[in-house]
Amino acid sequence: MSPTEWLLDSDPAIRWQVLRDLAGATPEAVAAERDRIAREGWGARLLALQGPDGQWAGGACFPAGFNWHDLPKGQPWTSTLPTLQLLRELGIDPAGARVRAAIAAVREHCRWEHEGQPFFSGEVEPCINARTIAIGAYFGEDVTAIVDRLLAEQLEDGGWNCEAERGSVRSSFATTINVLEGLLAFDQAGGEAPATTEARRRGEEYLLTRALFRRASTGEAVNPAWLQCSYPYYWHYDILRALDYFRATGSAPDRRMAEAVAILRAKRDPDGTWPLENTHPGAIHFALEDGDGRPSRWNTLRALRVLAWFDAAPP
Repeated sequence: MSPTEWLLDSDPAIRWQVLRDLAGATPEAVAAERDRIAREGWGARLLALQGPDGQWAGGACFPAGFNWHDLPKGQPWTSTLPTLQLLRELGIDPAGARVRAAIAAVREHCRWEHEGQPFFSGEVEPCINARTIAIGAYFGEDVTAIVDRLLAEQLEDGGWNCEAERGSVRSSFATTINVLEGLLAFDQAGGEAPATTEARRRGEEYLLTRALFRRASTGEAVNPAWLQCSYPYYWHYDILRALDYFRATGSAPDRRMAEAVAILRAKRDPDGTWPLENTHPGAIHFALEDGDGRPSRWNTLRALRVLAWFDAAPP
């Protein structure tokens, strides 16, 4: 079985992206497969877990009753924010009636733990606000106010950092990739403006001048975990997430990402798949993969489309 055949023997959320990005299927075939996400498999299961209060696990960023003393054991990923992030990444059709009802319930009832702000108004932490922009833009909600806030919070070096409110003046890879994904989703949903485009370009340059994983000061790898490919990634950073972001922009590959691409390419197993690595601990609704070290459909899908994009570019 080829990697593409293996990927197609999967959930509709995987299959429709394989048809679109790797198999050259017709738009009609892609749309038909995508339409199944809300009715079967992972997407349907996630929708069914929404509570009567319009939230998942009773909270916006954290489940109801979450004990902060348990945070070092792993952040739970069952609340509304990570669940909607995952539904977006599955590619569930935002126009579907079941999806529209779910989003309306979030808009009406879900409030942030910070100060009770409505979900699509955002709160104060850039990583949370960035993911909310990506979700809101995808599902057709107005997140312009959060975009304006993040544009004002961009740091001098081009990126963003959740620690800026505590005095940090240097950007964070993790915060920056979250903001870039949010701004890209906003632009692709029709909100593109010179200010968001320029902010993204500066943020992209922050990552590219560091080869996507190196310190600007010494050239050393910042964090070995960033060279491991995880899924779901939630707010965490790694090179595959960064490369898939750059692919999604539609821009040509930059030579400064070549080292990260070489690392990704070397991770391919003899059977043509990529393994799951560095699963982020914490409570989940249900597993999407078979565990670290085992073949990963999500990593294989994303790696194959990154390499197809990178290799198709002129030298």
